[in-house]
Amino acid sequence: MRYSIKRQMTGVFIGLLVSLLLVLLVINVKFLEPYYISNKGTAFIQMYRELKTAIEENTIEYDEVTAVLQGLAEKNNISFLIIDEENNRVVTNVHDMDVLKNQLKGYLLDQTQKESKLLKSADNYQLTQSKDIWNKTEYIEMWGRFDNGSPFLLRSPLESIRESADISNRFLIYIGCTMIIICIALVWYFSKRLTDPILELAVLSDRMANLDFEAKYTSGGQNEIGELGANFNRMSERLEMTISELKRANNSLQKDIEQKEELEQMRSEFMGNVSHELKTPIALIQGYAEGLKEGVNEDSESREFYCDVIMDEAAKMNQMVKNLMALNQLEFGDEKIEFERFDLTAVIRGILQSMEILAQQKEAKIIFRQEESVYVWADEFKTEQVVRNYISNAYNHLDGEHVVEVKLIPAGGKVKVSVFNTGTPIPEEALPHIWDKFYKVDKAHTREYGGNGIGLSIVKAIMESFHQKYGVANYDNGVAFWFELDVE
Repeated sequence: MRYSIKRQMTGVFIGLLVSLLLVLLVINVKFLEPYYISNKGTAFIQMYRELKTAIEENTIEYDEVTAVLQGLAEKNNISFLIIDEENNRVVTNVHDMDVLKNQLKGYLLDQTQKESKLLKSADNYQLTQSKDIWNKTEYIEMWGRFDNGSPFLLRSPLESIRESADISNRFLIYIGCTMIIICIALVWYFSKRLTDPILELAVLSDRMANLDFEAKYTSGGQNEIGELGANFNRMSERLEMTISELKRANNSLQKDIEQKEELEQMRSEFMGNVSHELKTPIALIQGYAEGLKEGVNEDSESREFYCDVIMDEAAKMNQMVKNLMALNQLEFGDEKIEFERFDLTAVIRGILQSMEILAQQKEAKIIFRQEESVYVWADEFKTEQVVRNYISNAYNHLDGEHVVEVKLIPAGGKVKVSVFNTGTPIPEEALPHIWDKFYKVDKAHTREYGGNGIGLSIVKAIMESFHQKYGVANYDNGVAFWFELDVE
């Protein structure tokens, strides 16, 4: 990014560091030499005092004192010369004293051929910065007389000071370049640590703007950015909850609108179908009840037959009412769907075992070869209703070889459950209507086993509440009903 905070921070810090080094270099170049000269002047004064003390105490000729003076002179790179005119002797720390002696005589006779700059002056000495006209060499020199009248000269070349200043400047440049490289790496590293969470927050905010609430801030931290990230996570959760509630409310409102539009049509259709379905059992119950009351047949066997018919028709009516209530709840979304992960193989085996007596009555040959567990996501109770309806439907329409085969067929991230029974295929013109309430392909046969045309409507409502596919397929020797469920 052109205006990246990381780049800006790195540029600012490197700019500050380079500016600081340049300022230090300028100060070094401009003021280091005067600073050295000032310190050298202090060293000259100290050397002068030591020599003066040695002269006054008359100890300058002793070895130990000479050794101390020699050490101090070497430490400060000072050459000294003292002429004891009274005793006609010379005290110096250099082997070639003629140069110093001629220089001192030149000062005393005011015949020195030098360009001088006075640094400090006292009663007994003068401290100057001098440049030899002939060899262009610069020195710091102190000359004068001690209290006993002995002339002296102290001298130190400026070349060593300038060389030290140059070394210091080069060292500063080398260290500065190294520090710049190190600081670039450190600033880049720490700015990256600082800006990466900010970039993560920027990406997070962009994903939240696109309603992707799975995005979470994961870098953590106890600083302000970490707290901001935690607030982003809380805001994401609250927004997700709010939008989820709005979607639920919108979905509920949409359903209410659709239900309101369809309610009258469904009510009239429902009343017509219910009245049609109840007409026959009510008529039978009424007729047989009147026969019992009027004593049409006096023998106990006939009366028992009449009672059995009444009880059977009442049971059919009761079952139809239960099915209608269950279907009504599913269609209107009042039935709560509990999605969970369960073993579909175990559920089917349990259903087959519970319907074993019915299978024996129908002389059905059950085939279910699935051995391994197959786990699916759905409402276990409602899935059991679907499978039970399919198997019950298969038992009631058995013919031919009387085979009922249940299969689980993997299909990508789903499993397809198929219930096949041998018998007469469903007429093609009836296939679009078999899922409608109260629709019966063979009304006489349906009436015979007590069906009311609601079972497949319940299957349709359940599968649509799961948002899964379902259907039926005709074969030459039978019919297979199927549905799908998620396995992931």
